[in-house]
Amino acid sequence: MSAAHGEMGSEHSPAHAAHGDAGHHHAPYVPVFTGARKTELDELLTRYPTKMAALLPALWMIQEERGWVPSEGMAEVAEVLELTPAYVKGVVSFYTMYHQHPVAKHFIQVCTTSPCNVCGAEDVVNALLKHTGCEELGVQSPDGKYQVIEVECLGACGFNTPLMVNEKFIESVTVESVPALLASLG
Repeated sequence: MSAAHGEMGSEHSPAHAAHGDAGHHHAPYVPVFTGARKTELDELLTRYPTKMAALLPALWMIQEERGWVPSEGMAEVAEVLELTPAYVKGVVSFYTMYHQHPVAKHFIQVCTTSPCNVCGAEDVVNALLKHTGCEELGVQSPDGKYQVIEVECLGACGFNTPLMVNEKFIESVTVESVPALLASLG
């Protein structure tokens, strides 16, 4: 994984942690591609044959800084990569890995396909909803720390009930391991 993507399991950046859900829609947008991030983008562009080819990592950079990819971030990426905003929006809306709305500090994705359900995925989802205080899938916990969603596949069919917390993959989660897992997130 490139430096632009961060290490697997890394926490959101301090900039993301400083943003509460309420502030996303009212605070003026501050460009991401300035200073060190602009230098990082410029270096990244040297590794691709065209600016368009760097679209996915550029979007990751926005999401690392903001915790999601707001429309202003899409416009910024479009401008620096010389693409249309509509093209960038199409890419963001195609890939589920890009958040188009603010998400909780710990964004938990649980695989609930048939093989995982046989291994107890629905019970794990229910335990996560109970222990996080989230009332239902996709809704943030009252403290804004957790958000649980179901996903079709995490590409880890060799493990019982895999899940991801932000970018960190966790294998073989059980109902019994949910409290310790959540405690480890802080």
